[in-house]
Amino acid sequence: MTEEADAFRELLPLLSVRPELQQLCRFGAQWASEHGPEPGGWAPFHIVTAGACMLEVRELPGIVLRAGDVAFLPHGGPHTLRSVPTATGRDVSMRVQRRLHDELLVKSNVVGEPDAKLICGRLLFQHAHHNLVLAALPEVVVFGGRQGSDADRVTGIVSMMQSELEEDRLGAAPIAAALASSLMIFVLRTHLAREHATKGILSLLTRRQTSRALAGMLAKPAHPWTLDELARRANTSRATLVRQFKTVVEMAPVAFLAELRLTLARSRIRATRIPLAVIAGEVGYQSETAFSRAYQRQFGIAPGSDRKHERL
Repeated sequence: MTEEADAFRELLPLLSVRPELQQLCRFGAQWASEHGPEPGGWAPFHIVTAGACMLEVRELPGIVLRAGDVAFLPHGGPHTLRSVPTATGRDVSMRVQRRLHDELLVKSNVVGEPDAKLICGRLLFQHAHHNLVLAALPEVVVFGGRQGSDADRVTGIVSMMQSELEEDRLGAAPIAAALASSLMIFVLRTHLAREHATKGILSLLTRRQTSRALAGMLAKPAHPWTLDELARRANTSRATLVRQFKTVVEMAPVAFLAELRLTLARSRIRATRIPLAVIAGEVGYQSETAFSRAYQRQFGIAPGSDRKHERL
């Protein structure tokens, strides 16, 4: 397994999501569907299963989405889906209907065959607050379902989701939601390989030297890493490694490690019932008291209170 793959595997707990399917959209002619901002931790997604539409996100240029494309908005910002400029026909009233076997809504403004079909929902990031990976993602990520090494796999997943939902059978929504969670990994993996982001933790994974250092930190967060050790692991000089980290995450490797340890600890505190003292040791703190002080400084809440708050 490569260093980059090791690092990505270690990041997966921070990408744990709970999917929620909301609407099946069947639109034609001239139409627009506005989406307001989502509450903290929720990230909307739209899967085009047939036809085409436009996605407008704030001041960004409009993005054309075609059948097989997946649009994901990591930070839950407001956005609008609308017909492509070349769409024709008379705008009619939007109808909303509930399905027989689940809580999904079917929205449509056509009687016959629509110009665009979409599956719309959202993902709740279980560890959204102070999540270094989530913070590194752009406002919108689009997975093109017709290109790339994962195109066939994504097409298969989307086809399965569509088939389940179109038939409106018992259990269709939970099955499709589980498939939507898998799509998330494809979206992020493709984004990482394609975009080579210039900032944030994802960018560390796209650079050979910093990815080696990051993989070491993630594999052994409790290890007392020194700058010399990290530089040797990255096969580069101390000065070069410091320069690369400061360019990408605006802090030196050891300072980044301190923040990463606390972020990993928070994900475990919120997701498990492991004793705080054990988690503190797992991320390199010899004393639970020292860990609690650092945690409070970083997140503004004590670790025990954070766990209680998460379970409310």
